[in-house]
Amino acid sequence: MSDEAKKIFDQDYQYDFKTNAKVLFTTGKGLNEEVVREISKVKNEPEWMLEYRLKALEAFFRLPMPSFGPDLSFLDFPSYTYYTRVATGDEKSWNEVPPAIKDTFQKLGIPEQEQKFLSGVTTQYESEVVYHNMLQEVQEKGVIFLSTDMGLQLFPDLFKKYFGTVVPIFDNKFAALNAAVWSGGSFIYVPKGVHLEKPLQSYFRINNEKTGQFERSLIICDEGSSINYVEGCTAPIYSKESLHAAVVEIIVGDHAHCRYTTVQNWSNNIVNLVTQRAKVGAGGLMEWVDGNIGSMRNMKYPACILEGDGAKGAVISIAVGGKNQFQDNGARMIHIGKNTSSTIISKSICKNGGVANYRGTVRILPSAENAHAHVECDTLILDDQSRSDTFPKNEIRNSSSFIEHEATVSKINEEELFYLESRGIPEAEATQMIVMGFIEPFAKELPMEYAIELNRLIALDMSDSIG
Repeated sequence: MSDEAKKIFDQDYQYDFKTNAKVLFTTGKGLNEEVVREISKVKNEPEWMLEYRLKALEAFFRLPMPSFGPDLSFLDFPSYTYYTRVATGDEKSWNEVPPAIKDTFQKLGIPEQEQKFLSGVTTQYESEVVYHNMLQEVQEKGVIFLSTDMGLQLFPDLFKKYFGTVVPIFDNKFAALNAAVWSGGSFIYVPKGVHLEKPLQSYFRINNEKTGQFERSLIICDEGSSINYVEGCTAPIYSKESLHAAVVEIIVGDHAHCRYTTVQNWSNNIVNLVTQRAKVGAGGLMEWVDGNIGSMRNMKYPACILEGDGAKGAVISIAVGGKNQFQDNGARMIHIGKNTSSTIISKSICKNGGVANYRGTVRILPSAENAHAHVECDTLILDDQSRSDTFPKNEIRNSSSFIEHEATVSKINEEELFYLESRGIPEAEATQMIVMGFIEPFAKELPMEYAIELNRLIALDMSDSIG
């Protein structure tokens, strides 16, 4: 590939600006029982949540590191700060947000997006949600959209009924870490039969190095309801890494529909280790639209547990592995109910010596009669230094179901490139057109009109660390 063509993939990271926000409270570096008790105390949590956190901390220390994916042995857990507060509360007006923090989100374009395209928005800066708002007509429908901390305080019975039921403490080491030190995230409840026309959005910003962000989101879509939720995330570039270990739990009721879109746009010093999972009732539909084009190390496998008869799950994702990046992404589909179906479409692009793997599991249990699963994994490698591997695990435990699985790995087609150039299209533009065609199944699902990161993805404004 010529230098001209490479310019498409080597532009500057757009979010490398830092904010001098005043820190109001921090637990300091290190993780122990005292830190967990401090977090729970400063949040004024009920006793059951403190007990939950302490149980999770014990599990975190006991559970092993993942035996797959990128090497994480460099993580030095005592060196991170696990809780930082920079604002006094969850404000409902941008004018009440501390100026330095408000300036950050203005640069990211969040207030403008809220005014034009959204039903509601939540912004989190370091460990806490600093701004939250929702349209009046959405509130009148009975929709609850709060920070997870406020959800615990204001709706304790609903919260306790579902919290930790989809991702239990002992699920994996980083889910246990999140359960011990979680802070922020989104708590959403959509009542029976309510349909939201405009999306809800959350935005997460890490500002400091050697810190951690551990938001936990809980979304409940009651019977016959529907919601479109979008999250974005960025951070400035530092020479030392920070840790992001989030958990997302979603309950999709019978005949309900939830679409959860992520644009993971972390800088190249963020280690992104996320657990995302949904339980789907009879006739329900869960869709994950998952973009991963940032971070230094990334492990994320959105999952659907298809419990009810006729439940459906879909994951469509893209992972871009650039210089010094290791993307280990995929999906998990567990079929339990009869006549369930799932679709996984995974697109990976490797460039500048990066790694982008697909790791997926499809499991059809004996009870899941007449289940159908379809998996597509396609990788485009743009140079001779990059690498991509596929690690599928497909299981069928009854005789009435079937799985389709296909995978391809390819480079830029020289004949296609020559054809486009012969029509007067410059190599850089021709290369972009080919790559855009490759990611089209993902790109067409993106709500481009209101998320800056999504637009940049479509335009392939990708640097070695952008995402």
